[in-house]
Amino acid sequence: MGTLAALEYHLVAYRRVWRASVFGTFALPAMFLVAMGFTVGGYVDERSSGLGAPYLDWIGPGLLASTALQVAVADSTWPVFSMFNWIKVYHAMRASPLTAAAIARGHLLFVALRVAIAGVAFLLVMLLFGAVHSWWAVATPLAAVLVGLAFAAPTFAFAAAVDSDGYFAVLFRLVVVPMSLFAGVFFPVGGLPAPARVLAYASPLWHGVELCRAATLGTATAWGAWVHAGVLVAYVAAGYALARRGFTRRLED
Repeated sequence: MGTLAALEYHLVAYRRVWRASVFGTFALPAMFLVAMGFTVGGYVDERSSGLGAPYLDWIGPGLLASTALQVAVADSTWPVFSMFNWIKVYHAMRASPLTAAAIARGHLLFVALRVAIAGVAFLLVMLLFGAVHSWWAVATPLAAVLVGLAFAAPTFAFAAAVDSDGYFAVLFRLVVVPMSLFAGVFFPVGGLPAPARVLAYASPLWHGVELCRAATLGTATAWGAWVHAGVLVAYVAAGYALARRGFTRRLED
C-alpha cells in the first residue's frame, strides 16, 4: 500500500503538468523518424545496406528503445535529486508511515508508466509510417519499460548518492550519449571494434534494441528474446537493490 501511496503523489503531480509532455511524447518521435528514416534512410537504402529491411523500419525500433532510455534518464536524475536536496518531497513522505523502500518503488513505478506511455506513442507513430511488420510489436512497450527501468533504477541510486547535480553532466557524457550512439540504434554493432562490441553487448540499451527490433520486424534476436529480457531484468533487480539502499541511507539512517 505504501508503494501505491507514493505512486499516487507522482500521478497527482503529473496530472497538473502532463500537457507540457505531449509534444515530446508524440511530435518528437515523428520528427525523429522523418529525419533519420527518410532523409538518412534514403541514402542508406540506395546503397543496399544489407540490414534486411528499409532503414526507416530498421531504425524505428532502435529509436523507440533509445527514447525509453532518454525518458527514464530525464525522470531519474534531477527530479530524484531535487526531492532529496531542493524541495525535500522524499523527506516529507518519510515523515508519514511510508518507508524509504516504498518511496523508491512508487517513484520507479511512475517512471515505468512514463516510459510505457512514450513507448506506446512511438509505436503508434511507427504504425502510421508503415514500419511495423509483426503482431509481436504489441510487446515493444514492455521491452521499453524494461530498458527504462534497467537504467532508471541504478540512476536513482546514483542520484541518492551524489551531493551535486553537476555529476549528471558526467553521467550523460560518459554513459548516456555513448550508449545511445553505439548500442545498435543507428547501425549494427557487428561493425564495431571488439572492445566497443563488448561494451555495447553489456549495455541495457542494446538488449532493448534487439527486443524491440525483433518485435516490430518479426525477426529473431541476436541471443534469443529470453536472454535479452533476462539481462534487462537483472539490471532492474541490481539497480533496485542499490536504489533501495541509497534511499534508506538518505532517509532512515
